[in-house]
Formats: sequence, structure tokens, C-alpha cells
Amino acid sequence: MTQETINQILKFRDDREWKQFHNPKDLAISISLESAELLEVFQWSGLDTSCDEKIEKIKEELADIFIYCVEMADACELDIDEIIQKKLITNNKKYPVDKAKGKSDKYNKL
Repeated sequence: MTQETINQILKFRDDREWKQFHNPKDLAISISLESAELLEVFQWSGLDTSCDEKIEKIKEELADIFIYCVEMADACELDIDEIIQKKLITNNKKYPVDKAKGKSDKYNKL
């Protein structure tokens, strides 16, 4: 995500004076609710695990999730790139390629 996109998200929020409502608790709830809406796309789909016919709805729900995540990072004064880079370092240590490649095991089972 570019800084321009982040700025557009925050401008949209600020133009409507919604920042006053965007505390971490309510943003976390909103992220969870939007994630549930993403899950709903696949509800009752049986063995159909693909996204081909659902891609537009998936895009819409992912966008909502990302927007709330940007607003959450802003509310907590977190740098998105910094926290993602730190998590990638942690994940690389927990899931080294030589042990995790092609496996779905949790890190403590590798």
C-alpha cells in the first residue's frame, strides 16, 4: 500500500470528522466484523474453496478490512511498514524455509 493510498483513507475519514469515533476498541471490532463478512463469502460453499466467482465481493471486503487496519494503525500511532517488517522477521525465524517449506505445521511442530 502506498503512502498516497494511506493518505486518501485518512483524508476520507478526516473530511467526515470520524476520527473522534475511531478508538482502538471500536476499530478492532470493525476489523473483526469485516473479516466475518469476508468469511461469509465462503459460507455454505461446501467443497468450493476457490474465489473465481466471488472475487468482486472478496475485493470489497478486503478493502474494508485494509481501510480499518490503516485507521487502527493511525489511532495507535503505528508505522504500518515498520510493524509488518518486524513481523516478517519474526515469522522468518519461526518458519525457516528448510523446515517449513511445503508444510502447514505450526512453528512448534516443525
